[in-house]
Amino acid sequence: MKLGKVMVTGGAGFLGSQLVKKLLPLCDHIYIIDDLSTGNRAAIPQSEQISFYHESLTNENILEEVLPHVEYIFHFACKNLVLSVENIEADFNTNLYGGSLLLRKAVQCCPRLKRFVYASTTSVYGDAKILPTPEDYYNISLPYAASKFSMEHYCHVYHHLYHLPISIIRFSNVYGPGQLASNPYCGVVSKFFEAVKNQEPMVIYGDGSQTRDFTYVEDALDAVLLVVQEEKAIGSVYNVGTGIETSVLDLAKVIRKMTGYEDLPVKFAPKRKVDVVQRRCINAEKIQAELNWNKHHSLEEGIKKTYTWLKGVETDENISRYN
Repeated sequence: MKLGKVMVTGGAGFLGSQLVKKLLPLCDHIYIIDDLSTGNRAAIPQSEQISFYHESLTNENILEEVLPHVEYIFHFACKNLVLSVENIEADFNTNLYGGSLLLRKAVQCCPRLKRFVYASTTSVYGDAKILPTPEDYYNISLPYAASKFSMEHYCHVYHHLYHLPISIIRFSNVYGPGQLASNPYCGVVSKFFEAVKNQEPMVIYGDGSQTRDFTYVEDALDAVLLVVQEEKAIGSVYNVGTGIETSVLDLAKVIRKMTGYEDLPVKFAPKRKVDVVQRRCINAEKIQAELNWNKHHSLEEGIKKTYTWLKGVETDENISRYN
């Protein structure tokens, strides 16, 4: 599969940067737009095939400069869940206004567009009453979920009005190599590994009984490539997750066992404003049936690979520190 020239918004973030690495052998050129508000420039590979723009998604001049060259758009830029309740306007400006601007400019400036892949989230299900949760359910209770779900609607509008080849993926709690605790808004997996590294208690908001559907990053990226290849994915929304509930307490146990620190304590903290979901378990039958996607990593396998990668990062840091 060759993809020609592509754009990745949010390409310095965790999932975006891992996508860039996956796409690099498949593309002639990758244009990355990221304002680095939470992304990491060092996460982007060094390559002459990559053009990086340290810019906001809302910069129309940059979009008008880049989009005429592009055949595929991977829209992964967003303000995250925690930031959304701290600054609703910033969440709206990036997640909804920025996304809708990108759609509009794609129609105006992108005559050879073959696919627009939008990275959405299972946060649109909130504290779901149906488990495992299918794509036709929603329960919006936070600004982040509202802006991401609204952007999905605009994707459908542009698909129906302008025949833009849209595909939407709702990712569930993606973790793995590339996700560092140096980003204060990273996921709980990285935070637990950081606690192990520093020999500090693992902080859990609430009582730890809340569940999530943790998805290993390679499985998530496999879904992205399948969506791009299949014509039947145009105009569709797909859940990507394992269909397995894991409590935060059980996650802590897996990581403590994997790292050999089974006696590392847990510290319980009050719930935050964003902690509204008690259970998450998503239904991925649609993408399994239509695109033949399947997860290839159990939680234990994914955690082991993540730990191996983190140990390599720490080794590299120590080498650079003393050289």
